[in-house]
Amino acid sequence: MSKVSFLKAIIIIKETRKMKQVIQNFKTGKLYVDEVPLPSISKGMVLVENKFSLISAGTERSTVKVAKASLLGKAKQRPDLVAQVLQNIKKEGLKATFQKVQTKLDTLKALGYSTAGQVVASMDSNHYFKPGDRVACAGQDYASHAEIVSVPQNLVVKIPDNVSYEEASFTTIGAIALQGVRQADPKLGEIVCVIGLGLLGQLTCQLLKANGCKVMGIDFAEGLVQLAKGSGTDEAILRNDPDLRSKVSNFTNGFGFDNIIITAAAASNDPIELSAEIARKKGKVIVVGAVQLHVPRDPHFYRKELDLRMSCSYGPGRYDVTYEENGSDYPYAYVRWTEQRNMEAFLQLISQRKVNIQPLITHTFNIEDAETAYEIVMGEKQEHHIGILLHYPENKEKFATKFAIKSKPVQQINIGFIGAGSFAQSYLIPNIKGHGASLDTVVTSKGITANNVAQKFGFNFASSNSEDVLSKPEINAVFIATPHNSHAQYVLKALQMGKHVFVEKPLAMTEEELEEINEYCLQNGRNVMVGFNRRFSPIAEELKKVFHNTVEPVVMNYRVNAGIIPKEHWTQNERIGGGRIVGEVCHFVDLMQFFTGALPQTVYAQCLNTHNEQIKNEDNIVITITFSDGSVGTIVYVANGDKSLPKERMEIFGGGKVGIINDFRGGELFSGNKSKLLKLEGKGHAQEVQRFLEAVKHGKDYPIPIESIYATTKATFKILDSLHTGLPQKL
Repeated sequence: MSKVSFLKAIIIIKETRKMKQVIQNFKTGKLYVDEVPLPSISKGMVLVENKFSLISAGTERSTVKVAKASLLGKAKQRPDLVAQVLQNIKKEGLKATFQKVQTKLDTLKALGYSTAGQVVASMDSNHYFKPGDRVACAGQDYASHAEIVSVPQNLVVKIPDNVSYEEASFTTIGAIALQGVRQADPKLGEIVCVIGLGLLGQLTCQLLKANGCKVMGIDFAEGLVQLAKGSGTDEAILRNDPDLRSKVSNFTNGFGFDNIIITAAAASNDPIELSAEIARKKGKVIVVGAVQLHVPRDPHFYRKELDLRMSCSYGPGRYDVTYEENGSDYPYAYVRWTEQRNMEAFLQLISQRKVNIQPLITHTFNIEDAETAYEIVMGEKQEHHIGILLHYPENKEKFATKFAIKSKPVQQINIGFIGAGSFAQSYLIPNIKGHGASLDTVVTSKGITANNVAQKFGFNFASSNSEDVLSKPEINAVFIATPHNSHAQYVLKALQMGKHVFVEKPLAMTEEELEEINEYCLQNGRNVMVGFNRRFSPIAEELKKVFHNTVEPVVMNYRVNAGIIPKEHWTQNERIGGGRIVGEVCHFVDLMQFFTGALPQTVYAQCLNTHNEQIKNEDNIVITITFSDGSVGTIVYVANGDKSLPKERMEIFGGGKVGIINDFRGGELFSGNKSKLLKLEGKGHAQEVQRFLEAVKHGKDYPIPIESIYATTKATFKILDSLHTGLPQKL
């Protein structure tokens, strides 16, 4: 069943109310509860109606604090992002980079990552989850503080019958604690210390006791020390206790701890230094919390030969896109404990009453009162707290996938957007204004994003259901900026509904999809605009005039210093992004067509041959293309170069002239034994949108013929065929 039809089947036809969600504006730092459209569901996802969610005081306090900081404060806390900004300025210039940064800052952030609720619908690949199932969910940006969440299947687990929703909402934090214990690998009877007795530390102490260990906890707060004692920890003491070292010595019979698990969040190096001091020889120190890691070699780490280990969140699978987002599980026999299995194990320990959650719950607020809860978390209200729950009261009214933001008069061109990520917000939507067009509906998979984009750019409606664009008669033009694997299906549906269509590249990811779209366009006299922006750049159009009257074929050389994109990035996933040849090389094929005015005839490609797993061979490729007018072009596309070299350089030779494009920030022309600098900037994003809208408004042909778009897209598929066969391929 398709995503669209499935949504129509399960989501409410009569829209009555919006979904409440806790939101923070990353630019201003303001935190509030707002109403947003329902999230969408797609393959591999589970739609859940939350009953309770847990505020992770340590993690969320840090997240909220960063958002509340000034721009300088944000920069100090994220120097890695500052470095990226500086690098981007070198590549794209100050103005373009500034716009990108503003778009990133002006976003709404979902908070929360540990929830429990009831399945509304599921599209998990194993058909394991059914409507009505009681489940616990994990994942930042998935298991959010919201009435309805859409969560990847590997981050969802069923709740045992004798475990309440309140208890199950602790599952994510419990899995983090459990992974820390697994890294320690404590044996029955071993003596273990837990430094930091917040929520994570309290759960860690209980897990260690369930494992048959003798446990001591250390913290600065008297209340947390007493809570640990009351929950069964053998001993708990204050960090500033003057007798700390003698108490540790007595507790460990003078040997020191077998394992120390650090669950504290601290800006200092004290937890690491203390751990080394109180560990036995050849003991283990496991870091779970966010602490400084300036490891002092002497006297303890070196002389005791201590083992320092990191614990990664909920366990194996964390930060692996293939596992978390694509739903691919690890073999049980080889990876016994994954994120999901840790979550299941923690719930079983609650079910068996080996972990007691009730003493850890200090506050429960309804979702409407979430701001008060965060005032406590941030210390604005001085109250002792550890486990703060948000409750989602049952409401018989149904939720809406779409709602009105404002009401503006409909213009001649009434636009709907399907997909509105950072690219669309930076390069497409801002360029629509001023061309006799109105922004009607924006659709994204997450309601919070749709709401943010609609308010930011002035759309009349925000939605999470593509049908709200495709089936709305008043919308006559559709922009598609979704992940690549959905382009073709949305294009075809929009064409069939009589819409004008602008789709970001690529047009399709398979030859079958391409042929279906091409056949429809030819049979029905239709066209589709694809975001091949470079041909609309000022420098390209200027050089096109220069070479327009050249009667002989041209030779073109296009060098692209693309830079590395990790293999786990969605664009590299063959199922979702299609890889960089289909997703990006199409730009350069199109620009060569633009200069020759001819269609590609043959392609031949060779790529790097290395066994280095960090390098994707196809991302380092040399392509030769011949054109129907006798022209020839080479594309050198590399990911293994240095970032300081500008990304793109194109050279065109023909008719006694040479034209050069230098990263679309300028160029050169050599003609009549003279050279001329061309000071023309921009990659053509604004111009392509303008030309498309002008064609729609005046009923003209689209600026790129369908024959050219078809040939460009097919050429990328033939490039892949050439790599696989080692032979030239005819189009």
